[in-house]
Amino acid sequence: MDLVFRDAEVVDGSGAPSYRADVALDGGRIAAIVKEGAAAGCQRPTARRVIDAEGLVLSPGFIDMHAHSDLALLRDPDHSAKAAQGVTLEVLGQDGLSYAPVDDRTLDEVRRAVAGWNGGAPGDTGVDFDWRTVGEYLDRLDRGIAVNAAYLVPQGTVRMYAVGWDDRPATEAELNRMRQLVAEGLEQGAVGMSSGLTYTPGMYAPDSELTELCRVVARYGGYYCPHHRSYGAGALEAYAEMVRLTREAGCALHLAHATMNFGVNEGRAPELLALLDRALADGCDISLDSYPYTPGCTTLAALLPSWAHEGGPEALLARLRDDVTAELIRRHVEELGSDGCHGVPVEWGTIEVSGVTGPALAAFVGRRVPDWPTARRLLVEDRLGSTILQHVGHEENVRAIMRHRVHTGGSDGILQGAKPHPRAYGTFPEYLGRYVREEGVLSLEECVAHLTSRPAARLRLPDRGLVREGYAADLVLFDPATVASGATYASPRTLPIGIPHVLVAGHFVIEDGHRTPALPGRAIRRTPTA
Repeated sequence: MDLVFRDAEVVDGSGAPSYRADVALDGGRIAAIVKEGAAAGCQRPTARRVIDAEGLVLSPGFIDMHAHSDLALLRDPDHSAKAAQGVTLEVLGQDGLSYAPVDDRTLDEVRRAVAGWNGGAPGDTGVDFDWRTVGEYLDRLDRGIAVNAAYLVPQGTVRMYAVGWDDRPATEAELNRMRQLVAEGLEQGAVGMSSGLTYTPGMYAPDSELTELCRVVARYGGYYCPHHRSYGAGALEAYAEMVRLTREAGCALHLAHATMNFGVNEGRAPELLALLDRALADGCDISLDSYPYTPGCTTLAALLPSWAHEGGPEALLARLRDDVTAELIRRHVEELGSDGCHGVPVEWGTIEVSGVTGPALAAFVGRRVPDWPTARRLLVEDRLGSTILQHVGHEENVRAIMRHRVHTGGSDGILQGAKPHPRAYGTFPEYLGRYVREEGVLSLEECVAHLTSRPAARLRLPDRGLVREGYAADLVLFDPATVASGATYASPRTLPIGIPHVLVAGHFVIEDGHRTPALPGRAIRRTPTA
């Protein structure tokens, strides 16, 4: 064998009680599992290398169901932000905006639109954008990345490609083109489709249009992952909308960063969970992900009303520069509650700048935005590239949702900015350290299942998410007594502790607590349905 973990406490991802065993790896697969007290005559496995795992937990690698590493995986081979957490697979293409499928025009527009999430604005030479289709992007990942990655076709990018930035229903020809783009993306290996329905231009799509695209997703056995239309004033209605829509389309539903934020939703998580329980009882195929923190993170521009974005980033900047139009935007943001801010008027004291693209604006990072004039200045001078933390969540909602039986873990980790949200570097050890060991919100076995087998099942992965013979050797070895997130709001890029070893396809990406040069990750393509 290549490697044996000797005397590990195996938490296998199924939710079943842990057990003590030797686990042997060979050729990138789990070759043998010999439990303590195995029948007489069953020899302990031997290998070229043996690691004493006494006192450590061996589990499947963690699956980040909501990642924004679309460019980070390509520009940063180290990628310790995720590898050091025990993440061995990330799902990209989130919130309806990513980099494939595109043509030259769309690529330039989407790079501007999501520079705050991912960098990569026009003029940024950190990545050679040498792809246009989903398949070509996945092929690019296959050249070697730190951890594995799956991809969702981004509905907002598809609409940008076929319709542009107009706030109107698609024509039949445009809808057919979008159907074709989604189908091609799924045929080329995407696992489903995402939307960002508080982001333009995806939010301009009516339910009828989304339903038609979800029918395509269902035909290929994929799932729909919406950032739905409101996490604030209309949150419950927005969740119900997605359930109705996917039920009509016959499509599996995975709710992105499912939470109940803003003052209007304090203590209302049980209402959301009751809604989902009723749908599950009716046979709907639903799952969700969340991160174990209360603040959210997005771009400053996302708070603006959708009408201000019509025509694209340059049109929005022109409106912000015009005093009369800027005053109308302010009224929607501060008084009426814009659709970009989930129907809730912005409370500037909750908005903290986490990153800027313009060096001259660096002094704003880590500070709260005091008022609209400051926000307007940032938007214009940073050309919409500023990212923010939005301190609007509620701990009791976070805890209630993470206990649900269809819950999975997703970091929603934005790696850009001088002070990113600590969830980018800390989500998975935060679950294990704080919510398992310190506070007992979840048992260890239950939590590991949330982070491994449940997301693997949603992704239809036949050989990942469990410690089983024949499965891919995507594994993490951690100390249950010490594992913890090192990332804080003050020092968000601090790596976790208590995770000495992480393997992807049997190769160490973290060894003795340090990142290796290995790049064994590859694109994980959709498993065809029968």
